[in-house]
Amino acid sequence: METKVSYTIVGAFVIVLGAALIGGALWLASGGTLQKKYDLYLAILDESVSGLNLNAPVKYSGVDVGKVRDIRLDPANPERVRLLFAIERGTPVKVDTVAVLKTQGLTGIAYVELSGGARDAALLQAVAPEQYPVILTKPSLSARLENVLTNVLAKLDSTSGHIDTLLSEENQAAFKSALADIAAVARTVAARKDSIDTGITHAVRTFENASRLSAEAGPVIERIGRGADAIEQMGIGVARTSASAGKVVDSAGADIKRFTTETLPELERLLGELATLATSLRRLTEQTERDPRGFLFGRQPVPPGPGERTSGDSRQ
Repeated sequence: METKVSYTIVGAFVIVLGAALIGGALWLASGGTLQKKYDLYLAILDESVSGLNLNAPVKYSGVDVGKVRDIRLDPANPERVRLLFAIERGTPVKVDTVAVLKTQGLTGIAYVELSGGARDAALLQAVAPEQYPVILTKPSLSARLENVLTNVLAKLDSTSGHIDTLLSEENQAAFKSALADIAAVARTVAARKDSIDTGITHAVRTFENASRLSAEAGPVIERIGRGADAIEQMGIGVARTSASAGKVVDSAGADIKRFTTETLPELERLLGELATLATSLRRLTEQTERDPRGFLFGRQPVPPGPGERTSGDSRQ
């Protein structure tokens, strides 16, 4: 007995099963219970992003947290590249988080590494005029190496130019002349080795004598120091004596002034009388020397001269 198959039912079952499979796929693709949600962030690099492709991984401390959604040049500055990241919602992207372009292994596959983000730092927010939050960036290792190599090559070029200048024909001739002069000096020193040795020996002796004199001069310097201290103490005593003498002079000033005012006129008169007395004594001395008898018998009258008469004669 033949089994009857309902092709209508079979066709309907196939159609329903296919629709269910297509719907489930679309549901999963459009966002189901297992679908992750992402936030968009922007990063601006000042270097080449060679090797970085769309959907390249974005890692935070080595953990995959998103993908690269868009790569394009900055319209305002073509030397910069704008990268748009789709990062899982809830990832702690902070204001101090930094994005760096890195390469994975020897394959050269580029990806973006996020690092930083202090525990107490604020979450990164969009700031006008940008539509998305802008993550800070820093040069990659390849960019830093390229800058270092560029600087090194520039310095090597400059150094080679200086070396070429240094090794010019004129400098080579001067260098040869200097070497010849050094050789002549070396020969002269070798020829006078004995005298140089003698001079060095004398210098050593001189230094030894100077050291010995310095040691002997120590006590002398100490005694001089003690003498200086004694002189200083004596100076202090003299200063004190001067101060006392000043006080005595000040106290005697009034008495001296009074003596000058009252006694000086009498003293001047006394000196005048003494001068007159001295004159008289000098005359008496001169007269006594001329006629010593007059000092004993008195002064004799002077005899009249020729033609003169005495008072008695006139009365006769």
